[in-house]
Amino acid sequence: MTIPRPEHPNPQWERKNWRNLNGEWEFDFDFGKSAREKELYKNGALSKKITVPFCPESRLSGIGYTDFMPSVCYRKVITLSKEEVAGKVFLHFGAVDFHSYIYVNGKSADEHIGGYASFRVDITTLVKAGENEIFVIAEDDVRSGHQPGGKQSKKYSSYGCSYTRTTGIWQTVWLEFVPRAYIKSVKYYPNITNGTLTVTGEVEGGGELTLCSSYEGKPTGSAVIHVNGGFFTAQLSLSEVHLWEIGHGRLYDLELKFGEDTVKSY
Repeated sequence: MTIPRPEHPNPQWERKNWRNLNGEWEFDFDFGKSAREKELYKNGALSKKITVPFCPESRLSGIGYTDFMPSVCYRKVITLSKEEVAGKVFLHFGAVDFHSYIYVNGKSADEHIGGYASFRVDITTLVKAGENEIFVIAEDDVRSGHQPGGKQSKKYSSYGCSYTRTTGIWQTVWLEFVPRAYIKSVKYYPNITNGTLTVTGEVEGGGELTLCSSYEGKPTGSAVIHVNGGFFTAQLSLSEVHLWEIGHGRLYDLELKFGEDTVKSY
């Protein structure tokens, strides 16, 4: 089966070791909103199939159910290698509408509130080499008045500028495999006048952090600093200044290396 939306979901923060989990998942409705009480995340297979990341209201999902769904369930079994579980394992969701509960191998991993923002779950301590089960319960009720619904219809049908609702997973789901010492986050602060780029961020572990910039394949600057966990600040002096303007979205490529961790950005 061809995986829908196979591209890396975050090209500004791309590692080589990742796996797209889009495609076929097991699925079921939870009209009684009782999946957590029943502990369905411990009970094995679900009765239906769905194509992630398309929401169950969409025909592309293979479900195409457009009535109200107060809760839905997803299940997927994956196989991980010893190498993949040797470091940190992060489970990413591009978006799940609305209140999601994440379980891995029958244990609670995290929960997230909000249907529009991406989130990441550290599942390092819950996975093992071999088969692993991911289970997601997504509760969603735009008529409750207790959650933002945007233009999602509070009636059965679309009307005016309100459209059929989006429930559950509706953006890419993916795994990221990261060394124990890794770059946790960065922010970029360009200075046009001085032709510099200040990079602030946070790392886990200690070692040498290298930052290299390029423009259309040509090196334009680099910096090396030593960090020992926590936050850092580094500055690159750019040999060429190429500014963004209307009709010309000029971008520098940026590579960050920290021990065995390498991140491609821009």
